[in-house]
Amino acid sequence: MSVNDSVWKALLAGAALAGAASPAWSQINVSSNISTSTTWTANNTYNLTQQIYVLPGATLTIQPGTVVASTPTVNGSGSLAVCRGAQIFVQGTQTSPVVMTSTNDTATWIGGDPHTGTWHLGANEWGNLTIMGEGYISENATAGNTAVPSASNVAAMEGLTAAFPGDPNVLYGGGDDDDDSGTITFLSLRYGGRVIGLANELNGLSLGGIGRGTDIHHVEIMNNVDDGIEIWGGTVNLKYISIWNIGDDSIDVDQGWRGKLDFGLIVQGYSLAAAQGSGVGDNGFEMDGAEQSDWQPVTTSTIYNCTFIGQPYGSAGGDHATAWRDNARVQFRNCIFMDVGDRVVSPDNVDGDGGLGYGFNGTLSWPATWTTPYTATSTVNPPANPGLFYTVQASGNLIELKDSVFYNNTSASAYTEANAQGVFAAGNNNVQEPALSPIASITREPAGIVFGSLVQARVTSLDPRPANSALTSVAWAPNDGFFSSAHYRGAFSPGSNWLFGWTASHAYGLTNTADEWTDLGSALAGTYGDPVLSGSGTLLAGAPTTLALSNAKESAGSFWVFGTSRIDAPIFGGILVPNFLTGGIVALATDPAGALAVNFNWPPGVPSGTSFYIQFWTVDPVAPQFVSASNAISLTTP
Repeated sequence: MSVNDSVWKALLAGAALAGAASPAWSQINVSSNISTSTTWTANNTYNLTQQIYVLPGATLTIQPGTVVASTPTVNGSGSLAVCRGAQIFVQGTQTSPVVMTSTNDTATWIGGDPHTGTWHLGANEWGNLTIMGEGYISENATAGNTAVPSASNVAAMEGLTAAFPGDPNVLYGGGDDDDDSGTITFLSLRYGGRVIGLANELNGLSLGGIGRGTDIHHVEIMNNVDDGIEIWGGTVNLKYISIWNIGDDSIDVDQGWRGKLDFGLIVQGYSLAAAQGSGVGDNGFEMDGAEQSDWQPVTTSTIYNCTFIGQPYGSAGGDHATAWRDNARVQFRNCIFMDVGDRVVSPDNVDGDGGLGYGFNGTLSWPATWTTPYTATSTVNPPANPGLFYTVQASGNLIELKDSVFYNNTSASAYTEANAQGVFAAGNNNVQEPALSPIASITREPAGIVFGSLVQARVTSLDPRPANSALTSVAWAPNDGFFSSAHYRGAFSPGSNWLFGWTASHAYGLTNTADEWTDLGSALAGTYGDPVLSGSGTLLAGAPTTLALSNAKESAGSFWVFGTSRIDAPIFGGILVPNFLTGGIVALATDPAGALAVNFNWPPGVPSGTSFYIQFWTVDPVAPQFVSASNAISLTTP
C-alpha cells in the first residue's frame, strides 16, 4: 500500500504544525491565590511558593507541555488546591504532558526535557494537587452533618489549613453528583506530599466530593509521602492511572465514592527511607465505605482492568492488595494481582477513625456483602432515591473479585480470606498461581533494602503488557460510555503500552521504551469486547510493518484508517464517531480478524519524528451505523 504525494502534502503540513519548537522557559513565581480565570503556558515554568487556591468562580487552564516545578524548602514549598465552584483544565497530551514536580526533579532532565530524567529517592519536595467539588459525601466528624445524604454535608480537606474557622476554601461536599470541576489529561505528578503536620500529609492527587461531570484520565503519581490518589465521596470516574512508589496507600477511597476506575497500574515501592505509611508503601487499594459505616452514601464502585504489583517478600515485603472497611462495596474485574506482600483480601473492618465496621446498626455483615446482589441498597439512613443514587454497579454482587489473575503471592495468609469468601469458586473465572507470569517482564533492584522490618526491592524495569493467562479474559466491561470493553486482564493491551511518552516511569527508563508502537486508547466496544490493535516493525521507507488485530467483530464494512491527525467526524448517516482519523488514507480490510501487512513507501524528505496514526473500524453494512473501533496506535518515523 503506497501513500501518494497529495496525501503526503497534507500529512507533512500537519506534522510541521505539531512539531513546532517550544519557546525558551522563563520562571514565574506563583505567590497569591487565583481569583480570575488564568492560563499557564508552556513557555514558562511555574514555581508555587506557598499554598495556592483557585478561588470560586475562577478557572485555571494549564496548556500542553507546561511544567509546574516548585523549589523545595524547609516547609516543603508550595501546593495547588482548586476550591468548590472553581475549575481546572489540565490540557496535557501524550507528547506534551503537564508535569507538576520539584526543581530536584527538573535538575536531572536533559535540556529541560521532561521526557528525560533520573529517578531519585525523594518525596515531600512540594505539595500536591487538591480538587474540591460539590458531590455528596458521608462525613460524620463535621458538626451539623447528617447520616442521611444531604446537600449540606461538607468536610474540611485533609492536608489543607483553614485561614479561619469555617473557611469555605478548604471545604468539599454538597448535593451535586454531576459536579464539573474541570478536566485533567496527561498529567504527571512527581515527588509530592508536603507534610503539614503529624497525620496531616498530602496525597499525590486529592479528590473531595468530585462529580461525574469532571473528566480525569492519563494521570501518573510518582513518589509521594502519603497516598497516591485519595477520593472522598462524589462520583468521579478515573481512567488510565499509573501510581508508583507511594509512601502509604496507592489508591484510598472513603466517604461514599460511587465512581468507576478503568485501566490502573499500581507499582508498590518506597519514596523515602521511612516507616510504612510515611514513605514505604502500605495497601494497594484501601476502601472505606463511609466515615461511619451506617451513614450514606457508602462506597459502591466498579474497577476494571487494573494491574497491581506489590513487594514479593511475604509479610516482610509489603501489605495488602485490597483492604476493606466500614461497609465498602467494590467490584474488581479483569485485573492482575501479583507479588502481594500480605493478604490479597484483607477484612480490616474498621478504619481506626471511629468507624464501627460491617454489620453495624443493621447494615450488611462482611460475608453477606459478598453474596448480596448489586441491586440491594441499604435501608439504614437511605437517600430518597437509592436507585438513582447508586448507579455504577450493573451486574453481580456488591463485592466481587472476578476474571482476574493472582500470581506470586507467597505470604502464608495471601489467600486465607479470599478462600473464605469464595473468590476462587469456578464461576468467578479467576486464575490462581499460574506457572507463568501474567505480564511481559519485570526487573527489581537486589533485595535487602530494609526499612524497619520491611524488605523492599524497587521495580527498576517493567513491561506491563499482558502475557500468558492475562492475554484473554472470559468476560469484559459493559459498553456503558465509560468503560472500554477490554478482552484481556490487567491494565494494558497485548500490543501497546499507554505509559509511553508522557510519564516519569518512561522518562526514567522504568517502563518499556522499545515498543515503538504507542497505544492511544480511545477504543469503542464491539460485539466481542474491545478490538485490540497492535503492531511490530519499524516505520522505514519500503519496510513491511505488520498490524495485528484481535477481539474484533468481522464485518463486510471493516476498514483501516491511516493519518497524522485525529478529529471527531460524522460518518454513516450522520452518527458522530469519536477519534476518527483524517488526513490520510482509508483501506478496506480483507482480513479483519487476522493481520494486515502494510508496506509504507515513505517519499524523500519526510522529517524524522513524523507520527502516523492507525485505527481499525467496523460498521453495519445493512443499516449504516458504527459497530466498533479499535484503539488508535501511533508509530513515529526514526
